[in-house]
Amino acid sequence: MSSTEVPFVPPATVLPKVSPVRVGEGERLRSVGLQGITLTVRSRPPAREGLPPALYVHGLGGSSQNWSALMEQLEGDVDGEALDLPGFGDSPPPDDGNYSITAHARAVIRFLDASGRGPVHLFGNSLGGAVSTRVAAVRPDLVRTLTLVSPALPEIRVQRTAVPTGLLALPGVAGLFTRYSKNWTAEQRVRGVTALCYGDPGRVTPEGFQHAVEEMERRLQLPYFWDAMARSARGLVNAYTLGGQHALWRQAERVLAPTLLVYGGKDQLVGFRMAQKAARAFRDSRLLTLPEAGHVAMMEYPETVAGAFRDFVSTKDFVMDKAVASSGGVGRTTGPEGRGETGTASGGGADATAVGS
Repeated sequence: MSSTEVPFVPPATVLPKVSPVRVGEGERLRSVGLQGITLTVRSRPPAREGLPPALYVHGLGGSSQNWSALMEQLEGDVDGEALDLPGFGDSPPPDDGNYSITAHARAVIRFLDASGRGPVHLFGNSLGGAVSTRVAAVRPDLVRTLTLVSPALPEIRVQRTAVPTGLLALPGVAGLFTRYSKNWTAEQRVRGVTALCYGDPGRVTPEGFQHAVEEMERRLQLPYFWDAMARSARGLVNAYTLGGQHALWRQAERVLAPTLLVYGGKDQLVGFRMAQKAARAFRDSRLLTLPEAGHVAMMEYPETVAGAFRDFVSTKDFVMDKAVASSGGVGRTTGPEGRGETGTASGGGADATAVGS
């Protein structure tokens, strides 16, 4: 069964009613209809007019809520929006049932083309990092800078802790797991995901944990939840096997946008050893390593990631301004070919927990 096969989803008239998705203080939700997909978009009003646009793309099993803490930190720097990818968060499944990396990238591109907000500061985590890499490679006109938090790029030797997530890609495994875990409470599920995704689960506040439990309860009522998870996992695994110009590492080398890479030293899903490879692959990159962070550094250490982004952008803007001044025309940022800048940081806090990887 491939990720392009059309899944069975009951007609809308028989879909169960579920509780509304949570909207944090200062956030807004809207629905955007595009060709073959409907996307839910979470946003925060910018602190002032004229801020550059930003778009945030979540990981496997996550949603736009995974970016709430970082969006709040950066509301004075960018005009931010976060997508729920098709089949995740509050977005319904795509009409064609396609959950491949290419399909998710196409959804992001369609949204950016329709909104006219590009080029944007594009952020991606995990699966969303792979999707954002593809978007930046094939549509450089839409991406001003690229920030990748633990991007799910191909690894030859996968960590043992990441194997269960990868097994979701196998036909039938999602159904087996659903039956095996049918008596698990939403609280038990969230504790398991938190232990997998956080370097220190203790950083999650009681309020954030409760919000995640409520979101898990809501998602488990959706008849397409496990199908979207399994097909997206399969789409990611399939992308790992592609060669030639469609290979993700080859596309990383084609990215022109200045790239900030963020890796956690305690990441159980994306190997920390991949950080240096990524820094070499992205031609104009800076590498931020967070030794105590797990897979979702933007949720564990939002202040630190926000500060790194500000420093990164200020440096690139300075380079661009000098290029414009010296040439008398339009400047383009450049950086050390195949080499990244490396730093370490700690600090920040977490007000919400991940409900996916």
